[in-house]
Amino acid sequence: MPETADPPEVVGERAIRFVTWARAWRAGLAAYDDVADVIADGEEHLLADSPGTWRDLPLRQSLAFLSKVACDEIRLVLPVPGDPTGLPGPGRFTDAAVAAREAVVAGGYGLVPSVQTHTSGSGDEFHTVVWRVYQLPAAPAPPPLTAADAEADLSAALAETTTALTRLDVARWRPGLASALEQLRRPGSGHDLPPGFTPRSRRLYARARVLHSVLALAAEDAPGGAVNAHEANQRDAALRPLTTACRHALTAACNAPLAS
Repeated sequence: MPETADPPEVVGERAIRFVTWARAWRAGLAAYDDVADVIADGEEHLLADSPGTWRDLPLRQSLAFLSKVACDEIRLVLPVPGDPTGLPGPGRFTDAAVAAREAVVAGGYGLVPSVQTHTSGSGDEFHTVVWRVYQLPAAPAPPPLTAADAEADLSAALAETTTALTRLDVARWRPGLASALEQLRRPGSGHDLPPGFTPRSRRLYARARVLHSVLALAAEDAPGGAVNAHEANQRDAALRPLTTACRHALTAACNAPLAS
């Protein structure tokens, strides 16, 4: 029977929603109230240390501090240890962004989400997402990776990794991988992005999202100990370049210039 588990959440999902919808808002393509709702996605979101206040404020009240930040100054960052692409350099914001593996750069500010878990008196668990705001040093933004370059890098990494995974017979460990790879060859429309994003950005975004599910499935250890340590190490080495290309593709798609 094929595997039917829900696909894992895409890395940086909260920052992706924040950046894409905040950019659409600042470009005049999305309403302020809609932006707050989409970013929150049913969760409670607060902003901490936002300019002009010492209190944690609900997202809907506090997003207004970005009203003077231009659309193209709002950028997604998906850093990992050893790959701080898009970060401004050493500092508190960079450390927090790498630890969270997702962040937002908005003009002279950086925002990093963290999840705080609470337990109610009846024992129910719930959580709050807190976006901490950091003042960034005045420095030129790093040159962005274009959607075209990211798409080329992703295609090259995909071809190389697919060959390696086939050679390693990873589908033997995870029967659902074959159908996931087939889905990757037929990427969707990228409808998750808000108005303003170009067809190329939507295509790249959709492909990278599907690819994330493939990577997560391929990286899982096989049930019943069917894969040994040597095979797992080979698999992880094969996946690493594609994992990097996937993160860079998501970043490039979300940060690409919007259509006028």
